[in-house]
Amino acid sequence: MIQDIFPSKLDNAFLPAEIEDDDFLLIFDSEGRILTHEDSGALSFIKGSEVKDSWLVYLFSVDDRRYFLALDTTGINKAGYAYYDLREIRNIAVQKDVFIVFTAYHLWRWYTDNKFCGRCAEQLVFHEKERALRCPKCGNVIYPRINPAVIVGVIKDDSMLITKYKQGYAHSALIAGFTEIGETLEETVQREVMEETGVRVKNVRYYKSQPWGMAQDILVGFFCEADGDDEIKMDEGELKYAAWVKKEDIELQPDNFSLTNEMMKVFKENKL
Repeated sequence: MIQDIFPSKLDNAFLPAEIEDDDFLLIFDSEGRILTHEDSGALSFIKGSEVKDSWLVYLFSVDDRRYFLALDTTGINKAGYAYYDLREIRNIAVQKDVFIVFTAYHLWRWYTDNKFCGRCAEQLVFHEKERALRCPKCGNVIYPRINPAVIVGVIKDDSMLITKYKQGYAHSALIAGFTEIGETLEETVQREVMEETGVRVKNVRYYKSQPWGMAQDILVGFFCEADGDDEIKMDEGELKYAAWVKKEDIELQPDNFSLTNEMMKVFKENKL
C-alpha cells in the first residue's frame, strides 16, 4: 500500500525547525498541484538553498531528508519544473514519492483551510509545541483534520461485491464511505453497503487501515458477508457499476497503492 515504503520510514513528529540548504521545500499552487521535476518516476523538489524569504513550516522527514511546506509561494519557481495534480503524481511517481506528496498535501490542505479562528475570527498562528494552530486572541487550538472512512469487502461464497464510481476514479473499487456523527465504524460498514447497494451484511471484521492524504482520510478496511437477500439495488447517484464478481474475474487496480486494491487482491488470491 502507499505507506509501505520500507526500508524508508516516515517520521511525522512535530519539529519547530528552520529550513537548511539540504532540506526540501514542497510547493502547492491554489489548485493543490505540486511543483516538481519527474525523471523515470523519481521526483525532485526545490532545495532549501534555493529559497529566499518564504513563509515555511516543517512537515516531516523520510529517512534523513527533511521536508518543509511553503505557505507563501509568491515568486517561487524553477526552470524545468512543472505543477502536477495528485492523480498525475499517482500515475508517474515511485511509491515513496507518491506517499510523500499525498501526506504533504494532507497538511497543505489543512493549513490552507485554517487561516482564521472559527471562534473569534482572529488570524491563527503556529503552535509552539505541537502540530497545531493557535488563536492568539481566544486561545482556541486547531489540530489537523483526519476523516475516518471505511473500505468494505462484501463476500458471498466465492464472489465479492465490486463497484465502480460514477465519477472520478475509473477502476474497480469496493464500497466506501465516511463515518457519520454518533456512528461506530462497524455501523458505517452496514449503512454504506445498504445505501449504495441495498445489501445487508453480517460478520463485520477489521482487516487493515491506511492513511490517504488525497482526501485527508484514515481508511479502515473491513470484510463481511452478505446477510440473506443478495439482490443489488445500486445507488445510481454514487455508482455506475455494482455486481457480484467471482474471484478469478476480479480486475485489480493498475497500481498497488490502495487498501481497496489489496483487499480485492487477497480475496482473489485466496489469501484472506
